[in-house]
Amino acid sequence: MPVDKFNVENYIQMSNKPEPAPKRAYASRQREDAAAATRSNVLDAARMLFVRRGVDAVTIADLAATAGVSASTIYALFKSKEGVLRGLMEAALFGGRYQAAIARLAEVSGSIERIAASAGVARAIYEGESVELGLVRGASMFSPALRKLEQDFEDTRLAQQRERIDRLYAEGKARAGLSIEEARRVLWMFTSRDIYRMLVHDAGWTPDAYESWLARTLIEALVADA
Repeated sequence: MPVDKFNVENYIQMSNKPEPAPKRAYASRQREDAAAATRSNVLDAARMLFVRRGVDAVTIADLAATAGVSASTIYALFKSKEGVLRGLMEAALFGGRYQAAIARLAEVSGSIERIAASAGVARAIYEGESVELGLVRGASMFSPALRKLEQDFEDTRLAQQRERIDRLYAEGKARAGLSIEEARRVLWMFTSRDIYRMLVHDAGWTPDAYESWLARTLIEALVADA
């Protein structure tokens, strides 16, 4: 079964559902809470099994037995094992850290400042990923399902950054000699997982140092000289 593209907006809406109106049936809220708890239990079970066995060796039956639910429940919630893996990735990549960084980005109006703020978004994504998915990736680095989802994530990340580059060019503040498509790829490259890994995990930089360096580097690479 094909895996859907990452839908960040839907994930954030689902994780930040407003309180139901008082007149709504109490049973409806109970069902929503039960479904959220079941989803969380399945993701916890998946994280544990994927770390122990690798993604490809785990079956829906394994997930159901470990989570204490039926296989049909997992299919109803996630559609497939790849859907479960996508749920783990969404929670790790686009959870609270990411949402806070996006909220800060939304408060910034200037195109240059928004380019610099991309450093905070990148940091939020990879800090969350390191905590939640580091062991899963280590156990399943050659998994076709994981590699497909990571490509979907990269496509989503590139698309999300488009507005920041478009605004920079619309305001006439982009570096001369750099096409808009080249600029998109430069922003995408500098904010990649590999650079975060090399600097923070391999070189021992603090996340603060990474974010400060990245903000400066993005300005130098993308913004016209004053």
